[in-house]
Amino acid sequence: MAATATVNPQQWRAAQEALAAATDRFARLVESVDRPQSMVTAHWSVADTVVHLVSVAWWYATKLDPEHPPLPIPGLDARLPTVTVDTIEGVNDLVLAHLTERDPAPLLAQFRADVAKILSIAADRDPDELLPWFGDARAPLAGLFGHLVNELLVHGWDIARATGRPWEMPGREAVLFFEVFLVGVVRAGYGRLLDNDEPPRERPITVEFRSAYCADITLVLHRGLVSIAAPGARPDVRVRFDPAALNLMLFGRVSRVRTALTGGVSIRGRRPWLLFPFLRVLRTPS
Repeated sequence: MAATATVNPQQWRAAQEALAAATDRFARLVESVDRPQSMVTAHWSVADTVVHLVSVAWWYATKLDPEHPPLPIPGLDARLPTVTVDTIEGVNDLVLAHLTERDPAPLLAQFRADVAKILSIAADRDPDELLPWFGDARAPLAGLFGHLVNELLVHGWDIARATGRPWEMPGREAVLFFEVFLVGVVRAGYGRLLDNDEPPRERPITVEFRSAYCADITLVLHRGLVSIAAPGARPDVRVRFDPAALNLMLFGRVSRVRTALTGGVSIRGRRPWLLFPFLRVLRTPS
């Protein structure tokens, strides 16, 4: 199912600008928090959340610069190719156990430095360049930007919600996760990332996604595999979405019912109920 991703110049420019802007907003948000030990999810504090973001940027910096110091986590590289969306929590626990710094000041300094390096190195690289990712998947370079932007937006939402601070999730930034990262990984080949126990279906499920922030894209699930649908494929489900609302729903921050009731995602089509088995396969950690 591997194919060549296609990232246009506008998407690539948007991804670079979004990473710079979201990094600045996230850092300022964390700096405004008086108690970094405050819990923002069931298991993570503000400081833990920053460590997680640091680890992602650090890992991406090592992908782009072979001379960059590797993450000091024994066995991490051997473990990553076997990760699925359902087992990535164990990798996060491993990272947090080995990266013991919890003072936001040095953490943010490292994070800013690694993001600056990523932006500098990537500026002259092909946004379609495919790089290895979790679960033996491959992602276009621009997709890594879209993923890191989403990490900032969603975890910034966690911190802001728990500490009573404002937080922006602009649609033009949030859409990068779906349009550039998720679609890019589906095109390039997602390896074992989506491995699951869902019985393969002989009948395809075709889902059209529409948003004011990106071009329409239609995906199809057939015999357990998700791919880009052929041109002109008739969708079973039509999903219209606000990017921030979709991402918060996919990552378990807001329920599907609440997202639908508030208009963040609307579902239409001939067989709208088929979206649910589709999303049991094309899913994200929550």
